[in-house]
Amino acid sequence: MTTTHRSAGSPPDVRDRWRASSVASVWLRPADWYHPAVDALIEAVLAGEDGGPAAERLGEARAEAGVGISETIDDLACLFDAAELAGPPLGLVRSLCEGWAAGQAAGPVLTHCIDPDSGLPTAEYLGVRLTETYGTAERTGRRAGDTHALLVTDVEASPLAPWSRIVRSAVVGQGLVLTFGEGHPMAALGGGVFAVLVERGSDLGATAMHLRTALTDHARSMGAQDLVREPPRVWLEPLPDTRMQAVELLEHLHR
Repeated sequence: MTTTHRSAGSPPDVRDRWRASSVASVWLRPADWYHPAVDALIEAVLAGEDGGPAAERLGEARAEAGVGISETIDDLACLFDAAELAGPPLGLVRSLCEGWAAGQAAGPVLTHCIDPDSGLPTAEYLGVRLTETYGTAERTGRRAGDTHALLVTDVEASPLAPWSRIVRSAVVGQGLVLTFGEGHPMAALGGGVFAVLVERGSDLGATAMHLRTALTDHARSMGAQDLVREPPRVWLEPLPDTRMQAVELLEHLHR
């Protein structure tokens, strides 16, 4: 049975509200927001019809335009806010992610310091930050392991389909940024494992507990609780004596 949502307004009205909400909250480049799949998705959602094909086309277009998966999913949520609907349903998110993955695979292969699925820095970039940490410690006559450590999180619950892994990475990436803030040195290591470079202090135990709770709550709020281990495994990895040993540790954690 399909349901038409007339109270949300006409498709052009919803499109204008969607764009305004997205640009004001999550969208980074206003000029590249519109795509014809936007209108097709609005019409399907307002008519209560299957919006999967339109969402897939939109996801593919977003990836081809260089838009990250987190921004793409957040933008979809803005549509449902604009249409005054609860959602988006997981099936629609799945179609969006499958399209995004196809668009990314079809695009040129470039080297970036950002993992496109999670929106976090890559393991290679975190390795650079570790090198800086060891250099600073050496210049001040201290051990890097006395000043810093790695807070590691494993959210893998079971093997997932590709689109599910993309959603999980995006959700956990958002949760880590919400917890530690933009620009904090951290990385997606693959296989549901994430690492955060933290300063040592008396509150690290509380920080680990807070992160475990924050990621669980964020996954639930995004409707992705079935994709994330509950609760996530969170543990502290001491930094070894040398920078090379630290790089080897990252490689060991990398899956």
